[in-house]
Amino acid sequence: MKDRPRSRRSAPRTPKAEPTLAIALRAQSRRWRDLGDLAALRERVTQATEAALAVAPLKPLTGAEVSLLLTDDKRIRIVNRDWRGIDKATNVLSFPAAPPERIAASPLLGDIVLAYETVAREALSEGKSASDHLSHLVIHGLLHLLGEDHETEAEAQRMESLEVAALARLGIADPYADGELLTNPHPPLPDQPPRP
Repeated sequence: MKDRPRSRRSAPRTPKAEPTLAIALRAQSRRWRDLGDLAALRERVTQATEAALAVAPLKPLTGAEVSLLLTDDKRIRIVNRDWRGIDKATNVLSFPAAPPERIAASPLLGDIVLAYETVAREALSEGKSASDHLSHLVIHGLLHLLGEDHETEAEAQRMESLEVAALARLGIADPYADGELLTNPHPPLPDQPPRP
């Protein structure tokens, strides 16, 4: 027998783990308690962020911080007016801390703000649970922080397909099944009737 060098075998490959986020969650409005205590809300938000991260093309730095503020229509209207110049309440606002090309290295991902009354009203008018709608909007907001947008038809289709894939991971039905795209980032005013 000749001495031959042993062939090197690499260790079995394990799937690359998705990055995890540090989530700073604050419930500014007591109305959010209608969906559960803060621990239950944190669990739902964590599951939604994990689902979004699993489908997002851009990956953040592991341990990057995202801040979620659960507020009400009155307060989100002020934020929307002061930061975007739109004087009305909305369901969700996202404020990225880094441009898309710096997401992978940024320790701060950004802020997401959600308004209880708008979220609950939309869920009721769309025939879904407020908890599922919260998950959808957290995914939507996080995708914005990760560089996705819906200003054009192509962007809207891409973002919506990512949202649907993330929601499917949570067992939540496709919210766009009726075929309507979210190309208008501004929902109707609260006193306007819901769209058919």
